[in-house]
Amino acid sequence: MNPIELSVASAALTGVAEEMGTVLVRSSLSANIKERRDCSAALFDARGRMVAQAEHIPVHLGAMPESVAAVIAHGPRLGETWILNDPFAGGSHLPDITMVTPLALEGRIAAFACTRAHHSDVGGTAPGSMPATSTSIWQEGVIVPPVRLTDEVLAVLLANVRTPELRRGDLAAQSAANRLAQERLAELRFPLTDAFEAVIAYAERRAREAIGRLPDGRYQAEGEVETDVDLPIRVAVTVADDRVEIDFDGTSPAAPGNVNAPLAVTRAACTFAVKVALGADVPVNDGLFRVVEIRAPEGCLVNARHPSAVVAGNVETSQRIADTVLLALAQAADVPAQGQGTMNNLVIGTPRWTYYETLGGGQGASSRGDGPSGVHVGMSNTLNTPIEALELDAPLRVERYELLDGSGGEGRHHGGDGLVRAVRVLEPATLSLLTDRRRHAPQGLEGGGPGRPGRNLVNGEELPSKATRELAAGDVVTIETPGGGGWGV
Repeated sequence: MNPIELSVASAALTGVAEEMGTVLVRSSLSANIKERRDCSAALFDARGRMVAQAEHIPVHLGAMPESVAAVIAHGPRLGETWILNDPFAGGSHLPDITMVTPLALEGRIAAFACTRAHHSDVGGTAPGSMPATSTSIWQEGVIVPPVRLTDEVLAVLLANVRTPELRRGDLAAQSAANRLAQERLAELRFPLTDAFEAVIAYAERRAREAIGRLPDGRYQAEGEVETDVDLPIRVAVTVADDRVEIDFDGTSPAAPGNVNAPLAVTRAACTFAVKVALGADVPVNDGLFRVVEIRAPEGCLVNARHPSAVVAGNVETSQRIADTVLLALAQAADVPAQGQGTMNNLVIGTPRWTYYETLGGGQGASSRGDGPSGVHVGMSNTLNTPIEALELDAPLRVERYELLDGSGGEGRHHGGDGLVRAVRVLEPATLSLLTDRRRHAPQGLEGGGPGRPGRNLVNGEELPSKATRELAAGDVVTIETPGGGGWGV
């Protein structure tokens, strides 16, 4: 393909993925998807290589190749849709349900459509399926290995969740998004196989060129995940010619709790961090994945094995992995100071309803300017839940929602400020919190100051970063999110 044809093909394929995401958002029933847009969409070729993705959730997209590979291993046929959420068979954590659909061209499988969405309840020991106390995967919800989606499979799944009608609607929206991909691919007027090869090769070429501009070397950094104790994440990033190797030797063994991350989640976090260091003009598809090699000891915190609990690993440990890899890459590339480094997962629910949200905070400042305030950073890319939608969906009342002025780090460029959200429950419910950066502040760069750590409170009583507890009617849950680090002096 010449450059013009390549540009047209790349934009067209990305446009298909973006439209899939639009259909999913506009067709879904739950506020978590239709308001917060906690979902992602991508296209893969017949070999399971990612070709194009929408600009959705990094932790979803970077782990999707494992899901498509798991489905391909089972021999899918045209006309089928496959479903899975098993973190040890192509998934990330159980609330993230993935659908994979083979797409036809001249009677053969030419591509795969893939959507992933966070479902706000998939069973388990606590409403919202994100208990802070889980110690095995079985406590976190219903496990779906890669299977063909049939009426019988759907019935089994819906029989094991607390809000089956919402789940039914959201799953139907995912299925509709995948079907749209078939329609749009059939409308394209260029050779698909040639386009797939060209788009992947272009991404690989741009990634290798960008890595080649970084100084060769071995760059080390250390971070942590907050539990009752700090669990170390140790990383060594080696830049050599046009490749990057990321080694987690020395990282904590898998934890007894749920902060463990499957390797697919670790791969997503590493890819995100490398992409940040390389710049916005490097496309994200299989071409980028080819130039990043990841080594993680089997059974460690960032390469957990069955039956480890992993629900917080996907949302919290992924953030801390990305932060730590970026801290290492900061020695070789111009990257921002650390952002809030957490998704601030807030889950409140009963057997009849669930409210799930991740909360924004401060982004780190950079050489280019101040960090933005009150935004999702790192492995998350969702919106907030509008107060009107939240209060319409659940017996909750939002009593405070504002930026925490001054919580960003000082420096020539200031870190973004965190925010505070206070929610009063109007009937007894269960609270689960999966957060981080409550003890350790996001660090600045080039002499910039740290951001302020976050806080979790119920009726003014401070709670740890991970907690599950029962709430009485009238209790007020307050989340203060961290600020981002500053840059320069």
